[in-house]
Amino acid sequence: MNNTVIRFDNLGHAYYPSQWIFQGYHAEVEQGSTLALLGPNGCGKTTLLKILLGALDPTAGSVSVHGRTAFVPQLFQVTFDYSVLDMVLMGRAKKVGLFSQPSAQDEGASLAALSRFGIADLAHRPFHELSGGQRQLVIFARALATEADILILDEPTSSLDLRNQGVILEWINHLSREEKLTVVFTTHHPHHAHTVADTTMLMLGEREFLSGPTKDVMTEERLHALYGVDLKRLQFEHKGLMRETFVPVYGVKSPGNRRGI
Repeated sequence: MNNTVIRFDNLGHAYYPSQWIFQGYHAEVEQGSTLALLGPNGCGKTTLLKILLGALDPTAGSVSVHGRTAFVPQLFQVTFDYSVLDMVLMGRAKKVGLFSQPSAQDEGASLAALSRFGIADLAHRPFHELSGGQRQLVIFARALATEADILILDEPTSSLDLRNQGVILEWINHLSREEKLTVVFTTHHPHHAHTVADTTMLMLGEREFLSGPTKDVMTEERLHALYGVDLKRLQFEHKGLMRETFVPVYGVKSPGNRRGI
């Protein structure tokens, strides 16, 4: 039985003629698995997410997505004084319908989504008053309230402290392993991909990419080629278990003529 829920073949996108962001990309994502997209700024990670969400048509190739998708953006603030419950109810918009009010069922589903993350007590708090970690969990709850099968996450740990990064990674792992949701996420942290991703795609250049099992794709040499920074694979024991991670090695040198971002 084929459990592939996302597939793209010879995929490419150019915002301007002959100025390709990427082209010739191939990948398959199985139900209940997690795919991490790694690459430097400007390589097309967010563009690829937009194509998977159906918000952008590819310039070349084909893409198929089997299942309902929900999007979790990077950490953000809102202009209006929405409550936490209002934010989650927005995830029910397609079920509510135009010019209709959320039903008791919609509110119940939204509260249940908050409860799954242990933050139902925040339902009537103003969203903008929450901490960064709490806001990101609310946006995860909104995504789950859509009853989606596939979660698309754009740098889900962006701007979060180390503790809350760990919370988000634990939830990605739980939703994939225990609840069989399919997860695709972008990240600038190789060790995050190494921790939770079943498969990883390294977006090395316009026509250059590597995709496959995370343990095979992520090597010191390939990550150096991706970022231009030395990364070392380290093994260590923690609470009786052997663990592994990647650590960047930065030198303390004069910046010279190097250009920043």
